[in-house]
Amino acid sequence: MSSAVQQRYRELCRLLHHHNHLYYILDNPEISDADYDQLFRELLEIEKEFPELIAPDSPSRRVGAPPLDRFATVRHSQPMLSLENALTLGDLRDFDARVKRLLKSSQPINYFCELKLDGLAVELVYQ
Repeated sequence: MSSAVQQRYRELCRLLHHHNHLYYILDNPEISDADYDQLFRELLEIEKEFPELIAPDSPSRRVGAPPLDRFATVRHSQPMLSLENALTLGDLRDFDARVKRLLKSSQPINYFCELKLDGLAVELVYQ
């Protein structure tokens, strides 16, 4: 493995930690979700090819940040499932397969999908 790969890996970790802090803690992102996702995918590709590089504090090993205290905790009536950045038809098919495994069903499923607004997930219940 070249020193350029090691250097790029360290730089990606640094950048992603910086952007995680801006996004999750300060609620003030500097880059788009798409740009962040591109950096994150590059990090994952390096870690897949060179697992010996994976740092214990790698952004790929962390899950978000604590919720902001200004929001109340609520229980959703149904789980809000994620497509995990589905970018291709294959990604959507993988999501469908995961749902069918969870449901223990092979029957076709109808989905209701909406575009995701940057960093926002909300469930509205009208009564």
